[in-house]
Amino acid sequence: MSDQHIHLNAFLMGVGHHEAAWRHPRTEAHRVLDVEHFRELARIAERGRLDSVFLADGLAVGPRIEHNTQAVFEPLTLLSAMAVATDHIGLIATASTGYNAPFHLARTFASLDHISGGRAGWNIVTSGGDDEARNFGYDRVPDHAGRYARAAEFVDVALSLWDSWEDDAVELDVASGRFADPAKVHEIDHRGERFTVRGPLNTPRSVQGRPLLVQAGSSESGKDFAARFAEAVFTAQRTLAEGRAFYRDLKARVVAAGRDPRSLKVLPGIVPFIGGTEQEARDLEREFTELISPAYSLRQLSRMVGVDLTEHALDSPLPPLPPIEEIQGNKSRFQLVKDLAVNENLTVRQLIAKLGGGRGHRR
Repeated sequence: MSDQHIHLNAFLMGVGHHEAAWRHPRTEAHRVLDVEHFRELARIAERGRLDSVFLADGLAVGPRIEHNTQAVFEPLTLLSAMAVATDHIGLIATASTGYNAPFHLARTFASLDHISGGRAGWNIVTSGGDDEARNFGYDRVPDHAGRYARAAEFVDVALSLWDSWEDDAVELDVASGRFADPAKVHEIDHRGERFTVRGPLNTPRSVQGRPLLVQAGSSESGKDFAARFAEAVFTAQRTLAEGRAFYRDLKARVVAAGRDPRSLKVLPGIVPFIGGTEQEARDLEREFTELISPAYSLRQLSRMVGVDLTEHALDSPLPPLPPIEEIQGNKSRFQLVKDLAVNENLTVRQLIAKLGGGRGHRR
């Protein structure tokens, strides 16, 4: 009998994952700022026996605040509120290695793991937007390879900090007044190219020991990074053949990194539209598509492809795009969007309709 299982994760975003969901009559737009809305979603996912819920994040307001924004709450704070409303479901938060310090982030995730009883997960991102960089004192996003080099050292430091407390370091001996055994709490004394951290962490070892490590980059650098660290990978794949090729490639890299390929799970995204019949589902999809604000979508698409499309004609194809080597943001999503537009001969209007539900994930 096979011991393989399908793993299901709910990617939560506002009052709906589609960029126009907040405008649809089925949704309640005001609940985007209601923590009980998110706790309710987590309870529904838990009741349905899903493995986890996931919150994405960005460190800038977004492409067109007039029409939408993708992230309202800081994810770790929100997941702490969701943790006390649930019992079993995993809680995965996005946090950037580009604009955080390892000590702070290690402590925050250790705290979430304690609060949730061992259900925390970290989606490791490097942050690829110029608008994010400008919120942290940079003119533009650091180069792609440099971001992943920083991320690798960042995660190494975080792992060392989580291991700075041994499992049985905390004694809580009331009679002797001994809280912890100092011989089992260790400085890490990390001195690297980008970080110098003495340690130890000032939060005792958490229930899992450390959070589940998740990653979502599908570029060459991203896949190498995942092969070294990740236990789950989110990925956008348009076809079964592309998904199988990605799976084989990534698992081979895991083996080359000296890890058991079974230690990493691959989670391709899907964007379902659900109805009582196929026609009802397609009608619902059309309703969402008709609510898309082109001004918002064009700015978002511009970020994906590295070309300003805000004045581009909607019923024309994409203009010539730069080579992928010049893209310093999300290289894998750039390639996916470019291939989608070319292979299906799409106009810009048709392309933003296909991307509105999941920014490249299969609908």
